[in-house]
Amino acid sequence: AYASGLSEKTFAISLSRGIIDKLNDDELETVIAHELTHIINRDVRLLIISIIFVGIFAFITEIAFRSVLYGGGRKKDNGFILVILVLGIFGLVLSSLFRFSLSRKREYLADAGAAELTKNPLALASALKKISADPWIEAVKREDIAQMFIDHPTKKKEENSLITFFNSIFATHPPIEKRIKILEQF
Repeated sequence: AYASGLSEKTFAISLSRGIIDKLNDDELETVIAHELTHIINRDVRLLIISIIFVGIFAFITEIAFRSVLYGGGRKKDNGFILVILVLGIFGLVLSSLFRFSLSRKREYLADAGAAELTKNPLALASALKKISADPWIEAVKREDIAQMFIDHPTKKKEENSLITFFNSIFATHPPIEKRIKILEQF
């Protein structure tokens, strides 16, 4: 499930056939309420703005990197370009971390909004359990699309703790287990 759109004319909530078949009516209602909360809070617009900032720093970094590689060897300009490259890389990493952190916070907010709208936080917790047990959607191949779903729609793999740590830093959604625990205490 995911929400999309930038204005009242283009807002939409999309659900996979699998989620419709897998969840009961109460669970489906809370998932739709979760996505509706993203629309109410204008999270899609906020995400696009954060992506633009990441893109700006990526562009600056790319220009500086290419200038260092193909700049013609002017010693006077290389120091300045190297500083721009380092600042660009730092800005890119920092803005990316900020974007992912912001996205995770908005997920908690959407969970709370769904619980408030439906008055049924346990149904959302139950839906998240079912979704996390089998989140895979075979049609979703691209990472930029996968990050829009309520849970990352890929096959779960055994991972070591270092990979898990880096994945958690760059994740767009907080861990499902943590979200479920919060909803069960709501």
